[in-house]
Amino acid sequence: MKLAQLKKMAADGEKIAMLTCYDASFAKLMELAGVDILLVGDSLGMVLQGAENTLNVSMHHMTYHTKSVATGAPNTFIIADMSLGSYEHDNEAAYKNAEWLIRSGAHMVKFEGGGSKVKTARYLVERGIPVCAHLGFTPQSVNQLGGYKIQGKTDESAQQILHDAIAMSEAGVGFIVLEMVPAALAKKITDAIKTPTIGIGAGVDCSGQVLVTQDLLGIYTGPAHKNPTEFKSPRFVRNFLKDTNSVQAAVESYVKAVKDKSFPALEHSY
Repeated sequence: MKLAQLKKMAADGEKIAMLTCYDASFAKLMELAGVDILLVGDSLGMVLQGAENTLNVSMHHMTYHTKSVATGAPNTFIIADMSLGSYEHDNEAAYKNAEWLIRSGAHMVKFEGGGSKVKTARYLVERGIPVCAHLGFTPQSVNQLGGYKIQGKTDESAQQILHDAIAMSEAGVGFIVLEMVPAALAKKITDAIKTPTIGIGAGVDCSGQVLVTQDLLGIYTGPAHKNPTEFKSPRFVRNFLKDTNSVQAAVESYVKAVKDKSFPALEHSY
């Protein structure tokens, strides 16, 4: 799957199904199940390493897992996250780290935030590095944001996210992930820009959807050191495994639900 094909899908109104992926076995399964984009997410810090957040994930972790996913899914579009500290302070360093991910098998890199990050996005795009922006709730800023909270609830916050989305689109990014923002705001952004949007907790009107695979399978129960009974899944999560008889069937069910717009339903949106 090429970027041009994905953009045509979005332009034609076909929803894009994205899932996180961290290894070759799942990558192979997901490619067979028809997932459009695999995201090698720094969420691996939580779902693979058992940490509270994504803050200790390194570029070495990201390149290792990107190589694994690329091996398992040679025909699927792969986006890889840039880890905390790998892009924020120096555009040349951001380029080198992005190039590292591309050489590891990614077709596009993703990083979080708007504002000054728009210049970083433009710098990379102008040098041939495809970029996916990530706005709304940005996990690498969890401490600054005061926890896992919905973003864009106030007029000021909503306007800032919209402004950042427009600026990122004009900078030439290929996709914009919108995480944990009100569905009405996500629709407004999607309608306002040419760049396809990928939602997670952002309603059904985005160009596509993404979930963490461990959430889709209902097997993530919080940080390793905490009692699983204390964990409550975010509102936007749906367990697709409980109504199917295999992991592949669950992934296929997710793809179908995204495509026919039955997921996310109102109960999964803010």
